[in-house]
Amino acid sequence: MLIGEVSAASGISARMLRHYDAVGLVSPSGRTSGGYRRYSDDDVRRLFHVEGLRTLGLSLADIAEVLGDLSFDPAAMVSQLVTRTRDRIVREQELLDRLGRVRASDPADWSDVLRTVGLMRSLESGDPSARQRLALEGFQDRDTSLLADAALAESDPTVAGALDWALARTGDSAVPVLAEALDSPDAGRRHRAVTALVKIGSAPASEVLADAFRHPDPLVRARALLVRGGRGEADAIPGLVALVVEGRDDVDAADVLGVLASRHGRADEIADAIDTELTRAAGAARRRLTEALADVAGPRTTTVLTRLAGDPDPAVAATAEYLRLRRPHTNDRRRRT
Repeated sequence: MLIGEVSAASGISARMLRHYDAVGLVSPSGRTSGGYRRYSDDDVRRLFHVEGLRTLGLSLADIAEVLGDLSFDPAAMVSQLVTRTRDRIVREQELLDRLGRVRASDPADWSDVLRTVGLMRSLESGDPSARQRLALEGFQDRDTSLLADAALAESDPTVAGALDWALARTGDSAVPVLAEALDSPDAGRRHRAVTALVKIGSAPASEVLADAFRHPDPLVRARALLVRGGRGEADAIPGLVALVVEGRDDVDAADVLGVLASRHGRADEIADAIDTELTRAAGAARRRLTEALADVAGPRTTTVLTRLAGDPDPAVAATAEYLRLRRPHTNDRRRRT
């Protein structure tokens, strides 16, 4: 087959066929009686091998290497292609994210676009001190999305603190971005979102956190439970007691349980929940649970403490006796007798 016939049959342009010939990838190996170069059947088969490999994303150099070595491991090549494709997807996603941030800034003209691009580059500077200075300079309202994204990606704790401070000054406009980040597959991004929401501390920010009290990420869940319990929500009690058992934010959890008991009338529920866990817990967890009853007033708590005063664990018994004796109603009864 002559080059024109191959081009018509394969759909590959004559220009590309000549390029394959020039780089030595596929060259016609025969000639007609008139001296024209002709593709043999083997040449055509090689040509379709080349096209097939090109569809997988191989470069012409890679294809030459594969076809030049019949012992070449196809699995290794496919693995390389998977890695390259993932890298390309990451780069394209980064570009898409940048374009989205530019669009979110609602540019009125090209000067706005250039300003946003410049701000993005500054926030991505390799110099932490430069990023920190930028965070402290202040931002316009339309920069909130950029600022939030930078805060979520920041790894330097000092710069992250400055960015969180800058976010807190923007009000609640960053809350939707941070709320979305709570479900990010990146744990670091989720945790930075929690920190930023805590620092913003507004009603909308607190509501986003409070709604995440069943989150699968332990850190997100713990912070959410503290916020939810502080808002007086009784459904946070089991989770807060679980934090005491686990020893994760247990002091803060005990403080919030005290708030729920004293300000929201949940003392008996809390005492019951702690008593139930005491029957299952052991060692240090039982001691923490006993200590958590310190700010939970009420007759149900007194009953639990009285029983725990005779506990086989000396630390639990001593703590329970101390808490029982310091309770005002207990002291009043002792004075009356």
